[in-house]
Parts: sequence; C-alpha cells; structure tokens
Amino acid sequence: MQYGICNLSIVPLRLEPSDKSELVSQILYGDFFKVLECRKSWSKIRLAFDKYEGWIDNKQYIEISEGNYDSLDKSPLKLSLDLAEFIQDSNQQLHSILLGSCLNGLSLLKHTFDGNIFEGESNKSNLVKTAFLYLNTPYLWGGKTPFGIDCSGFTQMVYKLNGYKLLRDASQQATQGEALSFIEESEPGDLAFFDNNEGQIIHVGIIMKDNYIIHAHGKVRIDRLDHSGIYNGEKRTHTHKLRVIKKIV
Repeated sequence: MQYGICNLSIVPLRLEPSDKSELVSQILYGDFFKVLECRKSWSKIRLAFDKYEGWIDNKQYIEISEGNYDSLDKSPLKLSLDLAEFIQDSNQQLHSILLGSCLNGLSLLKHTFDGNIFEGESNKSNLVKTAFLYLNTPYLWGGKTPFGIDCSGFTQMVYKLNGYKLLRDASQQATQGEALSFIEESEPGDLAFFDNNEGQIIHVGIIMKDNYIIHAHGKVRIDRLDHSGIYNGEKRTHTHKLRVIKKIV
C-alpha cells in the first residue's frame, strides 16, 4: 500500500483517470490518503478524512510513508481558519492555501504557517457563523472552497471547521445523525435533506433560526424553509422538496 499527501492548494479529484473526467470532489492542501491503484500518470486514492475515492494526477501529490500516514491519521486535525493564506516552503517560496486546509503535515512537508488555526470542537451554535464565511460562493459541482462549492461540500466543510466529521455526498450525509419529525424540533446547525421524484437524496443545507436555511444552489444563499421544502422568494416557488431533517451534533 502506498500513501500520499496533497502539497498544493486545490487538486481535482476525478471520477476516472483523465483531465476530462467529472470532478467529483477537491483535495485541499494537507489532505492525506491511501493510494489504492497507481498508473503511469494517475492514482486512485481513498481520503483519510471521509474515505472518499477518486483519481488524482500523480504530479499533484507527494508520497509519504505508512508511518507518516498513521501519525497524521491519529493526530487531532489542525485547520486553516483564513479564507486565503500562505504557507512558506524551505526555499522561502510562498504557496496559497484556502479555508479548511489541513495543517497537520506542515513539518513533514517542511512548510511554515503563521495564520489562524482551528483545533478541537466548537459549540454547535458556531456552525451557522462558519457557514456565513461561504455566503455567495458560486456553486461548483465537486467544489469545496470559498471560490466554488457544492451543497454537500459546503455542509462538510462547515462541520469540519467546527471539529465534526461528515461524509462527502448528500446521500451519504443523510445516513448520519438522528432524524427529527418536524422542523420545529430542529436547531440552528441541523441539516435538512431534499430528494427528487425518485426519492433519491440530491440536496442538503444548514438550518438557521426562524425557518431559514443556508445552502449552495447557484451560490451559497439563504432561503425560507417550510414543511414542503425550500422556498425561493425571488422565484416565488419551492426549489427543493424536503425529505428529512437530521441532528448530527
């Protein structure tokens, strides 16, 4: 088994080993993983944080030892709290990193960082405050950054930045936590899931107080939430059909 760590700010994780393949997620600086299959130009990996799998360009990561991987995996996560910051390498060159980047591998990569760091768990009340850091971020299928994010990438990163672990896709996140019967039982920070006509979970957002929800749809935006689903006041119509509300924390 081989192991790797991302040494660049944002790296695409693709469905197939091709630059033309679908973007299924993004790997941020410091994310580490197992290499399941290695080809000439591409590697299939499994991320340590959420066990998500996909293909990464071999030029966009650095190999590490099994011991390094185990050490990183056992250490409490340290994350960058700045929307955009820099790390400095051993040649004094600067490299940009983004909100939510993992800083556990700094010494391994021989990098230094003097920005704001988060470690541990925050109070649940901080989830919505963190969500506002992504407000108006453009929607990007597979995205996980303040410059482009999808609905489940948004919820995963908000929870991650508060010390909680969510799986990557909305359908996976819907398997976590405790189901609530009514919106009235929910608290700010709980997750609302929405399905399509076939009953498949296709969307997720973070509940706010007073029946509002913040979610990624075109951009990270705030809309009304009722028993039918998400109501878009600009379009004067429901855009998503409510399936279930989950209390994760």
